[in-house]
Amino acid sequence: MRLIKQNIERDGSGFITLFPEEPEDMAADAKAQWHAYNLIQPNDLLRASAIRRITTESSTGSTSSTRIHINLLIRVTSIDFDAQAGQLHVSGQVAEENKHVKVGAFHTLDLELQRNFTLEKSEGWDSIALDVVREAVRQDKEGVVPAVVMQEGLANICLITEHQTVLKQRVEVSIPRKRAGRAGDHDKGLTRFYQITLETLVRHVDITQPRPLLLASPGFTAAGFLKYILDEATREAKKGVLANRANFIVIHSSSGHLHSLNEVLQSPEVMAKLKDTKYAKETRLIDDFMALLRRDDGRAWYGKKEVEKAVEKGAVGRGGGTLLIENALFRSHEVGVRKRWVALVDRVKEDGGDVRVLSSDHESGKRLEGLGGIAAILTFPLEDLDDDEATDIEHNTEANGMII
Repeated sequence: MRLIKQNIERDGSGFITLFPEEPEDMAADAKAQWHAYNLIQPNDLLRASAIRRITTESSTGSTSSTRIHINLLIRVTSIDFDAQAGQLHVSGQVAEENKHVKVGAFHTLDLELQRNFTLEKSEGWDSIALDVVREAVRQDKEGVVPAVVMQEGLANICLITEHQTVLKQRVEVSIPRKRAGRAGDHDKGLTRFYQITLETLVRHVDITQPRPLLLASPGFTAAGFLKYILDEATREAKKGVLANRANFIVIHSSSGHLHSLNEVLQSPEVMAKLKDTKYAKETRLIDDFMALLRRDDGRAWYGKKEVEKAVEKGAVGRGGGTLLIENALFRSHEVGVRKRWVALVDRVKEDGGDVRVLSSDHESGKRLEGLGGIAAILTFPLEDLDDDEATDIEHNTEANGMII
């Protein structure tokens, strides 16, 4: 994503124009759209090119229909993101009249690569929205890690980006069972399965790039697939694949289904390979938080009210304070809810603490979601944050009793 123009006033009003660039790989388009999805909200003003079907009537009464490119400004009502296809559809009402479309007409804009779009935030540009823009245009983006989670006859080809795990394609091939005297049928079926999986994989991933390729399965399916990849590379003299063999990692998983990718990503061998990626850093943070929580020394708290109280007391600041917050909290359609969490993030930053916004499309974000979407590591211990509300009720009851 490239920043074309930025005109933001001190009060947060103004607009930003962005340009989704040509993808470096098959996942980059989804990455650009993912940023736009987290940036655009209902009631925002969005300007982008669109294709509109126009019907005209001639003097003789005959009609003709043509499709034309126009530039439309809409007031956003809904956003639909298809991560697998890497497509973002933004619907709304036309907010600026032109000769082809009336104000108030409904239209859906499809944000595409190589086409500018301009966004004006209805409630102004807050710190979270500006952070999303900075992340989107950052030049030193971490690479995409491909993975194949498989078992005999089933393979899920995935791409692990900085912010989400995208299933690119599922491969299913029927393989005959091993039977006495018919073992050859099973072997032929398995070879055909490997062949189709490899053909599908290379359509989505350049396996010559010097980056990890995760191959996970129960039993020996993944190991057999790696042997097939290298045998084919040797037979076809693909030196780039053979030179990259050290980055191919075979790891055990409980099944070939997509959910098994979570256990794969948490294995020590994979974490060592991915240690410098955003995903691995966030996973370590969640692990550190859970370790502190088990220690029960008052330095780890989760839950909306509990974390807000800790921030109010200055316990999530300079010296190791960390706020972990799920990005879904900032996608609320209620302005007040978003402002609540933006204010909390700003307070932690002002106090010198660290803020990590975790993606709900990654395992770390899903683990945080199970804790209510928000947690904090404190610089000093605080006790009974979850009892404050009950204590207040008791005090009020006592006070009312005295009045009576």
